[in-house]
Amino acid sequence: MVLLDWISGRVFNSVHRNNLVYNTCWEDPRLDREALDFQPDDQVMVITSAGCNALDYALTGPAKVHAVDMNPRQNALLQLKIAAVKELDYQDFFKMFGIGRYEGIRTVYEQKLRNHLNLWSQEFWDRKIKFFDNRRYTFYYRGTSGIFARLMRMYIERVIKVRDPIDHLFSAKTVEEQQRVYKEELKDRFWTGFLKFALNRDTTLSMLGVPKAQRRQIEYQYDGGIVKYMQDCLESVFTKLPIHDNYFWRVYLYGSYTPECCPEYLKEANYEALRNGLADRVTTHTKSVQAFLEGHDGQISKFILLDHMDWLSDKFFPLLESEWQAIVEKAAPNAKIIWRSGGLRTEFIEEVKVSHEGKIKPLSELLEYNTELSDRLHQLDRVHTYASFYISRFLG
Repeated sequence: MVLLDWISGRVFNSVHRNNLVYNTCWEDPRLDREALDFQPDDQVMVITSAGCNALDYALTGPAKVHAVDMNPRQNALLQLKIAAVKELDYQDFFKMFGIGRYEGIRTVYEQKLRNHLNLWSQEFWDRKIKFFDNRRYTFYYRGTSGIFARLMRMYIERVIKVRDPIDHLFSAKTVEEQQRVYKEELKDRFWTGFLKFALNRDTTLSMLGVPKAQRRQIEYQYDGGIVKYMQDCLESVFTKLPIHDNYFWRVYLYGSYTPECCPEYLKEANYEALRNGLADRVTTHTKSVQAFLEGHDGQISKFILLDHMDWLSDKFFPLLESEWQAIVEKAAPNAKIIWRSGGLRTEFIEEVKVSHEGKIKPLSELLEYNTELSDRLHQLDRVHTYASFYISRFLG
């Protein structure tokens, strides 16, 4: 077991070290908007990922959105998006981040976008701006998660040859039609023994951004393990929720968005609002959550922690406690904190202890959960790859 964990860790690090991991966000901000009820005076902290959701939150008009990520490549991507909002007309903006392909982007980048970036991001995009100018692959086939999407495209089109059923699925007018297409045309052909074998491999899961600690939670808590979990997740996406606005799976299976099916920051109706000042409310910070909070002046009223705590729950539990200590110290009264997990339960949260008002307390005494709202919203999640969703209010 120790040897397997060591190998898994080495595989994960080799896949993610020095790479852009996420080219798009895999958390549904529609849920977050309702869970957090953003207000004009809100100070928001979110883990950057690909930056899509930081811009989505900015559209609600909070005072500030602090995008925090230890991977400078993720922040470089968000900085590039903000620069494009400021410098490109909508058609070119959508060409770049909607289609994911912009012929001649290097000239545009050098003349219009580069000066908006910090030095690290400039050096990164000096090398990688070519991601947007490739005849074979769009930007959404880049990065480690994009590489897996590219392999999935090859599997769909060349191995099992189910592009037509997927087209039928995404053109379905009703959920009932989606159910028919998935069950009659796609399900049995899609879930081959080869795919199930691949999804059980550490290398595959590393490309998807699933660390060993998160995989262990799923295998421990979900009957049938990780493959059955993924089968059930995908079936829910394709047969229980309308697919017409599911831009998460559209970009994953097609490599681009459409104007009708894309994140809010890419919609023409929202472009001018971002351009006219809302994008300026987003700032990037290449730090850990703890380091950002400890160096931040003022309080944070809304926290979006993604599935970040799953990553720390196993071998890095002291870091998890230190992070929560920083959250408790910088949380505004009645601050709202949300997170997701690959596990059905985040039992490790119950073990966290923090210092508050001169006493060591279980974190659970300082959080009030809105389970009714989180359970309802979780059923509506268009991504549907997380096993649980948490909405809490800080009682300190």
